[in-house]
Amino acid sequence: MTTHVLTHGFSLPAGSHPIACVDIGGTKVAVNIVDDQGIRGKVSEPTATTGANDALSQQIIRLIGQSCDAADVPVQRIARVGVASCGPFVLNNGLVELAAPNICGGLAGKARGLPNDWKTALLEAPLRAAFAHVRVENDGIGALEAERRWGALQMDGQPMANCAYVTWSTGIGTGLCVDGQVLRGKNGNAGHAGHLFVSDNNDALCGCGNMGDVEGLVAGNAIARRFASSGYADAALLFKAAYAGDAKAVGLIDDLCLVMGRMLYALIATLDLQRISIGGSVYWHHRDYLLPRLQAVVKGKLPALTDGCELVSAGLGERVGDFGALALVA
Repeated sequence: MTTHVLTHGFSLPAGSHPIACVDIGGTKVAVNIVDDQGIRGKVSEPTATTGANDALSQQIIRLIGQSCDAADVPVQRIARVGVASCGPFVLNNGLVELAAPNICGGLAGKARGLPNDWKTALLEAPLRAAFAHVRVENDGIGALEAERRWGALQMDGQPMANCAYVTWSTGIGTGLCVDGQVLRGKNGNAGHAGHLFVSDNNDALCGCGNMGDVEGLVAGNAIARRFASSGYADAALLFKAAYAGDAKAVGLIDDLCLVMGRMLYALIATLDLQRISIGGSVYWHHRDYLLPRLQAVVKGKLPALTDGCELVSAGLGERVGDFGALALVA
């Protein structure tokens, strides 16, 4: 594993035109400018979820301008824009629109509490109208490419051929690589293991409309929805209680790890993986507590498959999203 991009920074070759890196999550949108002076001008805002369904794309265009201002870079000099976004995607005339459960309120309806009725959010078409070269990928794919290039998914300095990145955050996402090929699928949606059905639990409504999928059970916003009535208003309070010895909180987290661990096992068993790196805000803030529990769920399950696969924390840490967008265009 190498983390030199974190310790020494990253910059483009001298004289390179700047690029814009956009990380879209269900909670926030972050933008950086990268050029021969490094990674600069980071700005972020809560993800736009009100107004017309082009609100998110217009927010991104505005944030790129603000990031350019902060980095003292003319926006006209931006050569490429890399966008790593939560999904799923749908294609409209070949261009990506988001059908993201944590952004589009029209998928699960009013019970999910999102302040819009969007079935999709416009993304790629407005960006291509504003910038000449745009690449949009699922954020799991961006993070996977970053982890294979700079982070924990390397072996002897080379990208691993059979590996995955998993994010445990506002939502649950993955990026998958088999035989050295990053898996994308017909619409760029390969890896949406967070929407695997695993339970009939009727308090686990996912933003996609599914009841009882992995994301509906364990994602950051699912924790708040499911356990607020038990006194745990959000993930931070649930973990705080567990650290203080609250047996009920410990039991609930063990249940979450059982669901997530079984999803990880399913990926290993299906794809014959060698290593999975894990990131995302829920996981990263509690990684020392969660990683051994996830490893324990997987350990010993069909050893012919699982003995050769490691679960590790993301080598790029909290910045895996930033570097995921960068990996798409640098």
